[in-house]
Amino acid sequence: MGEQTPDAQPERRAPERAAQTGAPTGEGAAPAVGRAEEEGAANAAVPTGEGAAQADGPARAVSRGWRPRRRTPVTRTRRYVRRALVVLGLLLLPLLVAETALRLEYTGDPAGGTRTRHQDALWLGHAWVDGRKTDKDVAALARRLRDTGVRDLYVHSGPLEDDGTLPESAYPRAGWLIRAVHRELPGVRVQAWLGDKLATESPDGLHLERSATRTAIVATTRRVLAAGFEGVHFDLEPLHSGDRDYLSLLDDLRTVTHARHALLSVAAHQIDPLPAFHSFWGATTGHPKWWSQAYFGQVARRVDQIAVMSYDTMQPLQSLYGGYVAEQTSLALEVTPDTTDLLMGLPFYHENRFGHWAHAETVPAAVRGVRLGLSRTDAGRARFGVALYVDFAATDADWRAYSEDWVR
Repeated sequence: MGEQTPDAQPERRAPERAAQTGAPTGEGAAPAVGRAEEEGAANAAVPTGEGAAQADGPARAVSRGWRPRRRTPVTRTRRYVRRALVVLGLLLLPLLVAETALRLEYTGDPAGGTRTRHQDALWLGHAWVDGRKTDKDVAALARRLRDTGVRDLYVHSGPLEDDGTLPESAYPRAGWLIRAVHRELPGVRVQAWLGDKLATESPDGLHLERSATRTAIVATTRRVLAAGFEGVHFDLEPLHSGDRDYLSLLDDLRTVTHARHALLSVAAHQIDPLPAFHSFWGATTGHPKWWSQAYFGQVARRVDQIAVMSYDTMQPLQSLYGGYVAEQTSLALEVTPDTTDLLMGLPFYHENRFGHWAHAETVPAAVRGVRLGLSRTDAGRARFGVALYVDFAATDADWRAYSEDWVR
């Protein structure tokens, strides 16, 4: 082996360098000159001077055969789907927890004796005072109600005009009905059911904030009681939680009804199933729907009877609806004074629409829920009952469930 010249050094080390860089060697290897030209071209593409540092990384990456990965439409779609699923999960989790709690409310056995206290009520349609009903109908109604717990009949005698007035022509047969009921059902009271749409969520309707409107409602009440009704039952909707004008109206009405030894009764919205839920629902839908428990108590203290409209609950299953009614019963009992009759509404009608599922909101589920709530909160309360809505939509199955599950 003789002494090697410097000129031979690069040529001898070329295979060694190729092995280190991963370049092919041996047969089929690219000529060294070709590689040099490629490297020179890549280096020539790299900027120098100002901005060289920014381009150095991508340029070197390109020289090594790497290309930046572009997001395809499919990749972006998957990313959006994942994000949507996360948001949906966050929204559904509280709902799942709440529905689970309602299902638990429906468990257990009602306490013994949680049956009718003979303080129940029935909503009747307008046909009973406008001439469509006869003595034969009253006799049939008496057979239906005899031996039940129904003590009050809320007979639709309105609706009120938007200014709070009501012509006597709206209830021309009121006197006949009251006499016939007293004859066939001694001890059952007949009240005038007066309602109207409030202008709380649209410009149309009755404006309680107007003192003239409230004054007219009081005058209407005087005339209705003079016609022989033994009480007035008001159903004004949608009535927002905290409405002070409504409380003021009730104060004025109670002065009139008590002076005539008559009843002041109201239909009440449901109570917040979660604290301040009416505020959340109102902000998202524009329709608060629920009352706060505190406001429910303020209304209950001003009336002789308060009937909770414990239907149209949006619950999809009987067990969830029954648990919801049990919760509503407990919430109402906690703030209704012992001097006020508390009635829980039963759905004697069958519709399928948003907010009401006939297969879920049944009389058996509602009665069981009422009994469970009563058992847990105030099992011995005397001034308590259920209110049946409504006579003209009720089926034999509804009446049978009421009789078997609540009366007997």
